[in-house]
Amino acid sequence: MNRRKFLRRVPAWAAILLAWPVSLRAGILASPVATNRLRPPGAVPEDLFAGRCIRCGRCVEVCPYHAITLLDIRAGVFAGTPLIAVEQIPCTLCMKCVQVCPTGTLARIGQEQTRMGLAVINRFTCLAWSGKTLCRTCYDKCPFKNRAIVLDRLKPVIREDTCTGCGLCTHACPVTDDLGLKAVNIEPIYAHAE
Repeated sequence: MNRRKFLRRVPAWAAILLAWPVSLRAGILASPVATNRLRPPGAVPEDLFAGRCIRCGRCVEVCPYHAITLLDIRAGVFAGTPLIAVEQIPCTLCMKCVQVCPTGTLARIGQEQTRMGLAVINRFTCLAWSGKTLCRTCYDKCPFKNRAIVLDRLKPVIREDTCTGCGLCTHACPVTDDLGLKAVNIEPIYAHAE
């Protein structure tokens, strides 16, 4: 197909896209970032991510623990962009992915400046908070012990100003509820922040 034919067909493709039901269009444009589904360290805000990421896969190749995966075609406009499912394989904050990103979509930041998300403890399902047993697994696995997670009367408390959202606490948590969520989950609050 030459350029002229391609340009003639663009308005027809746009009309077809606009004719699709709103729910189908929303699915194509919906962000894959959700609870325990995060962008790698240093990611730009989600509304800029799909436009800046060139889908080169370098971050996936360099990740030593294979925590970063590329989204498939079902992700719509986000297909080919990197994502971390922290309850499966968390980010170890090795920061290799930010060093190889050619576009700055993953900004070169240090471990302590990383804000992938924020750990949130469900006090109803957490073993320590519900009083069922003495559990400090999330505290023990946190790379910033006594800074990001502290113990208050032997119960874990997240400090918002230092939590990186790496997901090591979520991955290690022994509790899974009926919805498949852990007692501590990572919320991607920084993905939509400016």
